[in-house]
Amino acid sequence: MALYNKVNKDELKRLMEESDEKRITLSFYQYAHIENPELFRNDFYRLLESVGVFGRIYVAKEGINGQISVPENQFELLKEKLYSIPFLNGIRLNIAIDDDGKSFYKLKIKVRNKIVADGLDDNSFDVTKRGKHLSAKEYNAITNQSDTIVVDMRNHYESEVGHFKDAICPDVETFREELPLVSDMLNEKKDKNIVMYCTGGIRCEKASAYMLHKGFKNVFMLDGGIIEYARQVKQQGLENKFLGKNFVFDERMGEKIGAEIISKCHQCGKPCDTHVNCANDACHILFLQCEECAEKHDNCCSKKCSDFNKLSEDKRSELKKTMEFNGTKFGKGRYKAFRNDGELSLD
Repeated sequence: MALYNKVNKDELKRLMEESDEKRITLSFYQYAHIENPELFRNDFYRLLESVGVFGRIYVAKEGINGQISVPENQFELLKEKLYSIPFLNGIRLNIAIDDDGKSFYKLKIKVRNKIVADGLDDNSFDVTKRGKHLSAKEYNAITNQSDTIVVDMRNHYESEVGHFKDAICPDVETFREELPLVSDMLNEKKDKNIVMYCTGGIRCEKASAYMLHKGFKNVFMLDGGIIEYARQVKQQGLENKFLGKNFVFDERMGEKIGAEIISKCHQCGKPCDTHVNCANDACHILFLQCEECAEKHDNCCSKKCSDFNKLSEDKRSELKKTMEFNGTKFGKGRYKAFRNDGELSLD
């Protein structure tokens, strides 16, 4: 059995788009001690492939972090197989809220040093001493208190399209950047209630331990993140304090949690919360683009990229070695001047 996908990704995407198979998108994570991540990775690949799972999973000595989809008729079998692994027995599976089943088109499992790139030396503090988990009801109650500070532990391009009311949303591109920044930002408020949240909870597990290590007294985290909050709000008829869309790291790029559109198209400025990647593969920057601008700019972030895509393949290969595009110089969504079209220079 091959333990890696060997089919062309464009073909896999086409097959997924044309398929009418009903699939469930979900995510899970677990901190655990995995002595041999490579061996576990190979065994886990076989297990997931046997039930038709697609997705992206990271395995490390500290645990596992996965975002996957599974055929609807295989969901119970998947749970049975996952729960047969001791450290995954009973693990919560965060089911996607707004799901068309086309979130992934292949299975990819990678071994990494960490399941989340946090940049921390875990030996310098007790990673098991974490903040208190909050249910959706508890989150709503504590955030009604005047001495509570809510911090979004995600990146700027995630919080741009959706975040909780009154949350601090740091302008960062990586979780690694955010941890020391938040600690310094709130250094004089260590006696306040610090409530942290992220997509599914995994980033806050480590972040809350880090904040307690830094001397913060009352650290809380939203149990199961935005995904579980949305499920509990709907199930229990609670007030929804989340505004806009929850960014997700799969083909969907987002799921509606609140009815509002709180962000704008980076090209024309009209209300828009649709993330796309520039169609120029030499750029590929992640940005917000409305349908009208997508048509006008050929799904590109600028006229420069649109013009570049119209060149022959040989000419593009020659030029991209020396040319800079928005995605070359800037990080995800960092480029804010999309309205400056700029002519493509062939000099």
